[in-house]
Order: sequence, then C-alpha cells, then structure tokens
Amino acid sequence: MTTFDKREEGFEKQFALDEELRFKATARRNKLVGLWAAEKLGLTGADAENYAKSVVIADFEEQGDHDVLGKIHRDFDAKGVAQSEHQISRTMTEFMEKAVADIKAGR
Repeated sequence: MTTFDKREEGFEKQFALDEELRFKATARRNKLVGLWAAEKLGLTGADAENYAKSVVIADFEEQGDHDVLGKIHRDFDAKGVAQSEHQISRTMTEFMEKAVADIKAGR
C-alpha cells in the first residue's frame, strides 16, 4: 500500500467517523429540543417523551433542519406558544453544541 493509499484510507475513516458523530449529535439534539418544546407546550412524562420522539422522526422528512423547525413552530402556533423561528433555531443550535460535547465526552 502506497503512502497515498494510506492517506486516502485515513481520510475515508475520518469522514465515516465525522458522519456518524453528526448523525448521533443531530438525533440527540432533536430529542433535547423536542423535550424543551414539550415543556413549552405543557407536556410532561410520557407525553413529553412521545413528543420528543415525534421531533426526532420529523427530521427524516426532508434534508436539513427545516422539517424540525417547521414542526415545532407549527405546534407552538397551534397552542399559542410565543416563540419565533429565530428563537427556536437558536435553541436548536445551543442543543447541538451540547449534544456534540456530550457525545465527545462519552455520555
């Protein structure tokens, strides 16, 4: 195996690890933001957990974060919760940072 092949293999492994981290962090972020949104919606216990799961599932509808943001914003509007898309997006960013840190820390 040449040096070039070894470097290429190393890059491929790093890419796979980065993608796995991104997937795990996004799923964790979505659960955290779902629990946050559930609290704002007045949901507790199993209802809050089910809502958080629905937010995680909503992320598979389309590419990017628009599906999660849109779901939460629509649900907030339906229940009269005053949160702008910007506020929701900012919260999603904060939870992503927490999710990445937790995963890197092995939590």
